[in-house]
Amino acid sequence: MVREWDPRTASSAEIASLLETLNAVLATDLPRDPPWRDSSVREYLAEVMPGERRISWVAQAAPAAGGGTGAILGHVHVLLLGDIGVLEVLVHPSVRRSGLGRNLVLTAARRVYQEGFQSIGVEVVGDTPAVAFYESLGFSKEYVETRSVLDLAGVHWAELAGMATGIGAGYHLQFHPGGPPDELIEAYARAKAEVRDVEDGELRPSSYDPQRLRDSLDCLHRRGMRPYIVLALHEQTGEVAGLTEVVVPVQHPTRADQYDTIVAQDHRGYGIDRAIKARMLMELRSAEAELIEVQTWNAQSNEAMLKVNAELGYRPDREWREYSIDVGELVHRLDAGR
Repeated sequence: MVREWDPRTASSAEIASLLETLNAVLATDLPRDPPWRDSSVREYLAEVMPGERRISWVAQAAPAAGGGTGAILGHVHVLLLGDIGVLEVLVHPSVRRSGLGRNLVLTAARRVYQEGFQSIGVEVVGDTPAVAFYESLGFSKEYVETRSVLDLAGVHWAELAGMATGIGAGYHLQFHPGGPPDELIEAYARAKAEVRDVEDGELRPSSYDPQRLRDSLDCLHRRGMRPYIVLALHEQTGEVAGLTEVVVPVQHPTRADQYDTIVAQDHRGYGIDRAIKARMLMELRSAEAELIEVQTWNAQSNEAMLKVNAELGYRPDREWREYSIDVGELVHRLDAGR
């Protein structure tokens, strides 16, 4: 049975069942990724940015003879933002190839179509069954990046400390757990607006407006995700010359997520990119006792950042792809196949 589902009002048993399915998917498709913990999972699923909406559905098994709630074997949600609906589907490995995945996609696609959106996008992890699944539905690959993972146990910390101080004269670094101070928000936003990094996929848009940055940080905290920021400030002007962002989710605190790393055009060539990322790792070592790994995503064409990451010790892991399709075409295709 597929039904619309709201994580805000879902029972604790349903949240736990969904978490079991998520971890079963990770164990099958991404066995080296850490399993999720039962920490702020409800908030992670429920909280969104202002102006965005998330609609969810679950597929449940029939209740056991003794009553209670049937296990959640599938889940789909669509995040409506801008002019696109961003899809995410989970199907328990035990019920794959049963048509459940197609049914979940069709359910979400019909709603996206009814809401007046033109297209649906989805992130697809390379070397998993999801690639063939979405391509069979007619999705087209739009963007590819490489995920790289840094194992902190292999870091040469003395060398890293040298990298963190290897920055040109006239700049200094600041570390800000929780996000940049409000007096730097506007300068922070200007740096992000100037360099709309080609690494940013359409499905994970960055925030370039000061108020939206505040909203984004607030949303991260509500979802149980701890942000850390390192800034490179230009001493003469006080401008933000470079920044790097890392988020540690409470759901998997042993592996952090790298967000944007940006160096403003006028400040390139002074070693800022490597210094801010090295300083971030030094700070995370003290701030996050459970942290074991950091993962980052880069466009395959971004040779400069790939080089910096390699110097820091990151190793390429697998492709991360973005696919999209016209929503009307998707609904027609799925309905015709029923």
